[in-house]
Amino acid sequence: MTGEAPAIFVALEQSDLGAAIRQSAWLFPVANVGHILALAMFAGALAVMDIRLLGGLSATSPAHVLMRARSIAIAAFVLLAATGFLLFTAEASHLILNPVFQIKVALIGLGLANLAIFEFGVKRAVTGLGPGVAMPASAKTAGLMSLAIWLAVAACGRTIAYF
Repeated sequence: MTGEAPAIFVALEQSDLGAAIRQSAWLFPVANVGHILALAMFAGALAVMDIRLLGGLSATSPAHVLMRARSIAIAAFVLLAATGFLLFTAEASHLILNPVFQIKVALIGLGLANLAIFEFGVKRAVTGLGPGVAMPASAKTAGLMSLAIWLAVAACGRTIAYF
């Protein structure tokens, strides 16, 4: 990596919070474990939703499955963001220059854009369907995109340390 991190990220890393995270014997490890647990919750909830969008779990109406898994996914995403922020703060000036981290952030944005497209477009076509009814192509596309994007985010997260 070449170049210098923007001042805002250097300041974040050098803040009292950044120093506390780096100097604490337990704060960084707890944030890391919390991030992994939140990832497992998020991945599980997303897998249920995306499998349903792809046509699986068809014995239950899509609205029921999506509503139940959605609340877990939202809670897990909030926990991912909070713990991710703590982990980022400890090494902000290094991470912001990491190309894999940059790809991860872009993919998270893409995943959220896919979610917005689903919420404001595809969802209406899905929520009224009953059990056993074939899913529309737009729902299958949204589910497939979601699986691919969020798997790539997780892969980037695991790869950051090597760059």
